[in-house]
Amino acid sequence: MKPLSPATIRPPFARYSHGVELPAGQRLVFCSGQLGIAADGTIPESPREQADLCFANIAAILGEAGMTLADIVRVNAYVTDRAHMKGYMESRDAHVGTPPPASTLMIVSGFTLPEFKVEIEIVAAAPEKRRKTARSITAPKF
Repeated sequence: MKPLSPATIRPPFARYSHGVELPAGQRLVFCSGQLGIAADGTIPESPREQADLCFANIAAILGEAGMTLADIVRVNAYVTDRAHMKGYMESRDAHVGTPPPASTLMIVSGFTLPEFKVEIEIVAAAPEKRRKTARSITAPKF
């Protein structure tokens, strides 16, 4: 992906790109919002741990398509309190590739359960030729 950061606008506030351009021939994956819940149903208390679980779930979904977290081109994230932004942003910065994807973060009033503090949805893109070779990649453990 090619990051788009025009010199005529203020640089990003954090580690994200204002826009990204994809070359022709990319296939896309759209992930539904993922919450910080483990396969066994446990929900960690901290926003950082919840965000790490969100990215682990996203990595598993992308793995099904032969992609990795490095293929993320767009992140939409939601937190339930301004105090949760730091944990989310630390997790995002640890898990997304370089150049960083386009990104939006919103503070919302809540999710389906009050224990949830973070939800993350993404769009990823990769060349068609990687479909078969990347399928064998295992999702990282968080």
